[in-house]
Amino acid sequence: MNYPVDMSVKPEVSAYFDEATNTISYIVKDPDSLHCAIIDSVMDIDYAAGRITYDHADALIATIKEQGLTLDWIIETHVHADHLSAAPYIQQKLGGKIGVGEKIMVVQDTFGKIFNEGTEFQRDGSQFDALFKDGDTYMIGTMQAFAMYTPGHTPACMVHVIGDAAFAGDTLFMPDGGSARADFPGGSAGELYDSIQKVLALPDDMRLFMCHDYGPNGRAIEWETTVAAQKAENIHVGGGKTREEFIKFRTERDATLALPTLIIPSLQVNMRAGEIPTDRDGKPMLKVPINGL
Repeated sequence: MNYPVDMSVKPEVSAYFDEATNTISYIVKDPDSLHCAIIDSVMDIDYAAGRITYDHADALIATIKEQGLTLDWIIETHVHADHLSAAPYIQQKLGGKIGVGEKIMVVQDTFGKIFNEGTEFQRDGSQFDALFKDGDTYMIGTMQAFAMYTPGHTPACMVHVIGDAAFAGDTLFMPDGGSARADFPGGSAGELYDSIQKVLALPDDMRLFMCHDYGPNGRAIEWETTVAAQKAENIHVGGGKTREEFIKFRTERDATLALPTLIIPSLQVNMRAGEIPTDRDGKPMLKVPINGL
């Protein structure tokens, strides 16, 4: 597919690191207007206490209000398994449309069964305002963005390209971090390799922004790199590593990894576009499936 890349557009990108989940959220502003998007927001949770707060989201909201910006989009790069989305909270405060890849329906079907959700849980993606297909475009003010389908980590992953900036979700980490795991239900190491090649086919000087960073080997947290740096230096796929080499490495490594600490609340909330599920009395409530994951 020929994607509508326009490297002449240079969005203003502000990053917000969440130390509790090692997640980076972004405000992406159109340089030619007062319109913006938020990518991969975070809702704070004290899982042990069952307490939800919004400090991280409030920081994004405060910035947008202080700068007099209009929020057009709240983008989820995928259904995150390691943090909870604050999309509905942000939308209530600022407006904007919540968007995710159309394969959310695959994720909803898979985890709807794991969490034994009833028929009231819609598995058609209707909790979101927009479901993106590969190559779909949307506007942030005067700035055109597009969604690139990049499955492998999950079936619904998409990289969002906005001018000379691409937001990689969990498809890639920083070059010394490599790539995300591919062993969640619906994941595929082979598909992940193929998706990464699509990202590496973007222009060399395309800015790449990560959804997570863990500071490998004790370095400071980072979140911005380039396509050229990933092609040359990424420890999992750089330097011409083959598909077979990647699949072998990724499969063996994934077998050693523990599940993310917040996977159980994250999946239940994020497959609902950030809404917290309720019990039969309408009270917010999360389930813990035993031996389900």
